[in-house]
Amino acid sequence: MTQAELEYLVQQDSLDFFGLPFTHQVKINTRMTTTGGRYHLSDHHLEINAHFLAKKYRTDLIGIIKHELTHYHLHLSGQGYRHCDRDFQVLLKQVGGLRYTPDIGLRRCKKTNYHYICQSCGQKYARVRRVNLYRYRCGRCGGQLKLINSNVTK
Repeated sequence: MTQAELEYLVQQDSLDFFGLPFTHQVKINTRMTTTGGRYHLSDHHLEINAHFLAKKYRTDLIGIIKHELTHYHLHLSGQGYRHCDRDFQVLLKQVGGLRYTPDIGLRRCKKTNYHYICQSCGQKYARVRRVNLYRYRCGRCGGQLKLINSNVTK
């Protein structure tokens, strides 16, 4: 989906579900991973997660747009636009927007490169970064840690 197609979709959804025009900018954000979209209070533009522009996420994209438009229209009308406000919750339910962004696999944690074990109690630790064994101890018993496996090649 292109920028122009996204702008058209947001404008149509605004008219269809809210009965009000969307007169500001829509931007595609390629760096978003944990959120589907964002409404900016300062200049009223919307940012949409680029990963949701694929055809297989079309229904999720519509729900995200409805969510952000709910923030947009409530803020401009002077009503409660935050997630905790009753106005927001009621309007979001009326238009059928998503409350939470669905997990499409972007939130996966990093691969663990280092594996440690406590020499006293046997507690295992997996870490992305290397741990200074002279400085850090076991969180359970205070014992000394030992590197048992490293997936990093030098």
